Amino acid sequence: MRYRAQIVVSLKEGLLDPQGKAVEGSLPALGWTNVSAVRVGRYVQLDLEAEGAGAAEDQVRRMAERLLSNPVIETFAVVDISERNGS
Repeated sequence: MRYRAQIVVSLKEGLLDPQGKAVEGSLPALGWTNVSAVRVGRYVQLDLEAEGAGAAEDQVRRMAERLLSNPVIETFAVVDISERNGS
């Protein structure tokens, strides 16, 4: 079966996030003064073949641990894994 996975990779809590700080500093100039603690990460989407949803999730987690994230400074979350029909 074919699956689409969505993964979010972000810096671990407590680490300086210069991109997040830049966004946070710019938002008040655009009228959003009620925002704080902005963190910027990466969104990864991929399609893969697997025997089932559990096998697909296992593969995606291993990909994220070994390649898509740096476990020393980043965390990841598998946001969604959904079956793809024929695409």
